[in-house]
Amino acid sequence: MDTTHLPAMPGDAAAGVSPRSFHVVLNAKAGSAEDGGETICAAIESGLKAIGAASVTIDADRGSPFEERIRRAIESDAEIVVSAGGDGTATALATAIIEAEARTGKTLAVLPLGTANLLARDLEIPLDLDEAIAAIGLMQPRQIDVGMVNGRIFLHKVVIGFAPAVAAKREELRSHRDLKSIARFLRYFLSRLAKPPHHRLSLRLDDGPQEEIKVRALAIANNAYDEGLGRFFSRARLDRGHLTVYALKHLTLSDVLRLSTGMMIGRWRKDEALSEREAMRVDVRTRHDKRVRVMIDGEVMKLGSPLRFEIHPGALRVLAPLAIEAASATRATSEVAA
Repeated sequence: MDTTHLPAMPGDAAAGVSPRSFHVVLNAKAGSAEDGGETICAAIESGLKAIGAASVTIDADRGSPFEERIRRAIESDAEIVVSAGGDGTATALATAIIEAEARTGKTLAVLPLGTANLLARDLEIPLDLDEAIAAIGLMQPRQIDVGMVNGRIFLHKVVIGFAPAVAAKREELRSHRDLKSIARFLRYFLSRLAKPPHHRLSLRLDDGPQEEIKVRALAIANNAYDEGLGRFFSRARLDRGHLTVYALKHLTLSDVLRLSTGMMIGRWRKDEALSEREAMRVDVRTRHDKRVRVMIDGEVMKLGSPLRFEIHPGALRVLAPLAIEAASATRATSEVAA
């Protein structure tokens, strides 16, 4: 096992920050880690040591099943479990932390090494690795909500329809980076975009009536996306305590152009192709209760119908910059006052 334990050196602790112990799980297959696992390990080790970590263990073991590596992180003596990977890595570790909360009381930290890094963006964690490591020294724990679908935790969103199909094809061709494979993916993407299939679903929000809907895509998000210039699928708050259901009713070329423009200028939530609603519980049923392909925080899988969603307010403790914690508290106060 490629694991390194570093004791803290006297005088290394950052001013005003108590020493913490860290167990880092590095996903060497994540976007920006794929070609530089050893270099990244060294950067994480030296960076955490520089901010005064009491101890650091880095697990970059490619030879062990990922589930085993997660188990080792949870059973370690570390206070902080660090996800060094993408959103899928963070979700897997968050799941284990929540399941063992009463026994271990661990906190999740995020070093963004994936492709999208949506959770890191929402927490306003720097996307540069060195900056993110340095920022950890000044972060404080805060509680955020988690979503759950059929017993599986998600931190960002679950998507049915267009996105999972495209993501599955992308993963299928990921190891092939020749021009022929890239061209094949582009042809597939454009064909799906030109004529995305409709999905007939039954939808029920909380204790409301069951509705029959026909959509190109359906997304159930943990909390709500916010508008604003440059804010692409980002959430200013992760503690509102509700799910948000986004239904894409149709998707023509003009819809794509209009939605893309709206997202660039920060005005998309009232687009005619979209509907948006909030709920604490959401049930989605497919025709004939068939298994359905979904994308959960960037990971594609199939789940059995019906899909039962629920929100768990404040279920996960994460390290976050002080600025985002203060801003979240201010926004919460403003919403109550309104």
